[in-house]
Amino acid sequence: MLLWYGPEMRMRGGTTPVQRDTARVILVSPAGQVLLFQHHLPDPWAQRGWLTPGGAIGPGETPAQAAVRELEEETGYTITQADIGGAVAVDSGQWQAGPTAFATVNWYFFARTATSHVDLSGQDDGERSALLDHRWWTIADLHATRDLILPIGLAGLLPRLLHGHLQHEPIRLPWT
Repeated sequence: MLLWYGPEMRMRGGTTPVQRDTARVILVSPAGQVLLFQHHLPDPWAQRGWLTPGGAIGPGETPAQAAVRELEEETGYTITQADIGGAVAVDSGQWQAGPTAFATVNWYFFARTATSHVDLSGQDDGERSALLDHRWWTIADLHATRDLILPIGLAGLLPRLLHGHLQHEPIRLPWT
């Protein structure tokens, strides 16, 4: 799937956004709960919100390689690209951190883990200071909360993933 950011994707003041794509993992515990991290989110959300583990795709990395690396750094879980397969969902949009505008494509992968233990020791200082909380969420929790959950649509996507209903192409999720 090719996503293009042209002149119509400019942010406030006509600034061309910096491209910062990410790989994220929808990680599910043996009890069928999904791991989410709470952060202060930038514009356009500008509030606390919960999101899946993951981060920037490095130079020369594929989204799957970045997902494997980021999951280990942020949670201590070691998985392989074979464990996650292809992306199950994607969203894209723009956000603003201070004066810097960003355009992002988030690639979401699905993985299961044999334990619900989370090891945060691999996070760098910036990640640790930005992390407000982490917890495992049930599908019922996702439907009941008034908190912002990213990706938008996770509560509807998760049951399909848990039942093995994977598609050949990633499902397109809304940005906001």
